[in-house]
Amino acid sequence: MGDARRRVAEAEPVQIHAAAVAAELSWLGQVIEMRLTHFFDTPDAAFGLPPAPAPMIGTALGDLVVANDLDAQTRLILALAVAPHVNSAILDPFFVKNSAIDRAFSQFGGGGTNASAFQPTAETALFLLAGTDTRARIAAMALFEADHPLRRKAGVILSAPTPDAPTFSHVLTIPVHRLVALCDGASPKPDYAPGFPAQRLQTALDWPDLVLPNDLHHALDHMLAWLENRDQILLDWGLGRHFGRGFKALFYGPPGTGKTLTASLLGKRTGMDVYRVDLSMVVSKYIGETEKNLGLLFDLAAEREWILFFDEADALFGARTATTSSHDRYANQEVSYLLQRIEDCQSLVILATNLRSNLDDAFFRRFQMSVGFVKPDAGQRQKIWANVLAQVPLAEDVDLPQLAQDHPLVGGAISNVARGAAITALRRGQTRVTAEDLKHAIATEMRKEGRTT
Repeated sequence: MGDARRRVAEAEPVQIHAAAVAAELSWLGQVIEMRLTHFFDTPDAAFGLPPAPAPMIGTALGDLVVANDLDAQTRLILALAVAPHVNSAILDPFFVKNSAIDRAFSQFGGGGTNASAFQPTAETALFLLAGTDTRARIAAMALFEADHPLRRKAGVILSAPTPDAPTFSHVLTIPVHRLVALCDGASPKPDYAPGFPAQRLQTALDWPDLVLPNDLHHALDHMLAWLENRDQILLDWGLGRHFGRGFKALFYGPPGTGKTLTASLLGKRTGMDVYRVDLSMVVSKYIGETEKNLGLLFDLAAEREWILFFDEADALFGARTATTSSHDRYANQEVSYLLQRIEDCQSLVILATNLRSNLDDAFFRRFQMSVGFVKPDAGQRQKIWANVLAQVPLAEDVDLPQLAQDHPLVGGAISNVARGAAITALRRGQTRVTAEDLKHAIATEMRKEGRTT
């Protein structure tokens, strides 16, 4: 190839990403074969890694390599983490036993040696990179530091087989969402789990469906203008010397007034993924787990330009009382850690609460904007009714302006009423929703809220 980097042409979209991963694993297999041959046959000879394949520009793996200037050593460790999931047979040569002691070679590392597939560890990576050369192994250890691109950008994880296991006996792995992204080119979209306490928010609604007072729309337009013009503000106008790319906003107001929908629509409008953080899973009952649980979340938010939405923030960031136990002090430390990560986050972070007064006063200096959501007035309620029921066949006795005037419902409640009325009409064998169906559904919604009128 004349160019050091191959450009991908005339290939199926998924196949080109798979081809890049296959080339990297083929190279890994070559390295394994050469390193084992060197170890058994010529241990005193010099060893050099065979050249890594040229990055395939336009593939997830190739672009990752180029964007982060990943060297051959880093790429080899990444390939080693990917191999068990894609082509575990490449690692089979490591199953060879030391006949002198009738056990596996400790130099090769490997976790769970009783498993059907070899599980590479950091020790395995050090062996491939440096063999038994102690100085070279020590130098290669720097590749596993927490802020190295191998961890920050490629997403390689070291999983401890036991709580007290030495660091380099930890198993090399890569989260499933990152693995899939490398293989098919899709953006990483993690699954909700204890180690990733967030769910992606999506909505079928669009910006015109957001019925809010004009001053709220003005505030949201201000946030959109920041997201759309950050580079000009920070770089061209030189303000990047004074503050970063992050933006922190507080949404407060009664339930059902549109806080979550607004966060979803901000993401839809800007093309940014929105992740709602489950605060019940954030600060673990096990002291010290918060950093572990949130590290991946914030790292991906910064890397992928996500919007993070912390709902019911007062559950964690409410006005704090004096600490009375060591557990309270640890809890405050964990909240302080979370606050610092939010403040340092280089993306949009939204915290939502039903009552602004529930939050610690010292908390507000951290926000660039505070947006108060209010219950809709009659005119706004009529627009919401019209939007929600736009495609619902209505009987002639349905009077939307009168519904809006008589019932001070918020948007979330109106959606619930529409669903209940539609179900009631169909249960009766009718093809249209009547005023009586809506009246019954409104009464049900009122009772749910503890009201009768």
